[in-house]
Amino acid sequence: MKPRYQRLGPTVAEEGFILKTIRAESFECPWHAHSEYELILVLESNGYRVVGENVSELKSGDLVLVGSDLPHIWKNDPHGAGTHFVHAILLQFEPRFLGDSLLQFPALAHIRRLLERASRGLHFTGATRDCVIDLMIQMQGMERYPQFLQLMKILGVLADSNEAQELASAGLIPKAVYYDQERMNRVFEFISTHLDNCLRLKDAAKVINLSESAFSRFFRLNTGRTFPSFVNELRVGRACRLLVETGKSVTEISYQCGFSNLSNFNRQFLRAKHLSPTVFRRDMQQRLGSLVDTAPAA
Repeated sequence: MKPRYQRLGPTVAEEGFILKTIRAESFECPWHAHSEYELILVLESNGYRVVGENVSELKSGDLVLVGSDLPHIWKNDPHGAGTHFVHAILLQFEPRFLGDSLLQFPALAHIRRLLERASRGLHFTGATRDCVIDLMIQMQGMERYPQFLQLMKILGVLADSNEAQELASAGLIPKAVYYDQERMNRVFEFISTHLDNCLRLKDAAKVINLSESAFSRFFRLNTGRTFPSFVNELRVGRACRLLVETGKSVTEISYQCGFSNLSNFNRQFLRAKHLSPTVFRRDMQQRLGSLVDTAPAA
């Protein structure tokens, strides 16, 4: 099942950001994606959220930053234990609400990196969450300019935090940017283009004119990963999307994602997700099916 692409209200486009408060019996949104960033604070709810292929239980105080074009859904379960009511605050802002030039200033480098990391969805906990909850609640009663300053303060707190967990697999990132490093962008473009083929380290090294050993060091320095493990994560991420959104067989998906044989695909998938592709598909379709079937149209 493919996520619905949703355009948010004109206020976001015209003014750059908007703050919304939800008090209802449900979140009233389908499985969807949009170009705007979205910071979602759940004060009351009982149910699930799905970000990319990550499915997690909703609890009071849940705080997630969803990146541009990342599919997601929040769903309250009126039949579950706990509260049957939704109280949430949504802060939505345009990808370029600060402008490209302003984000290049060194003083805002940490916010630029935060927005890049948000492409996988970020779940915040601890003192970071508690601080941002207070700031978002305060923001509700402010005029537009103080709201803008409060938004910048919130982004600064999130950017400086070490209490963020990435949610979606790298393969679900619509477009990756690695801290403005032009060579890494070229490498990633090469990987994305050839992901369904045989990807050899020596071929990737040639893209930026490095030896294999130098490339390995360069790649690990910029990603914290080895080249093979990074490629496998992208392939498993793509497989997750195909398993959920298409009816293709597991074997067909394994080859489409660049795995040379089914046994290697099953082994890599099990290592990354701790369950087989077949079980993953079944669980995701059951969970998403129950969420999407009851979600009203946008």
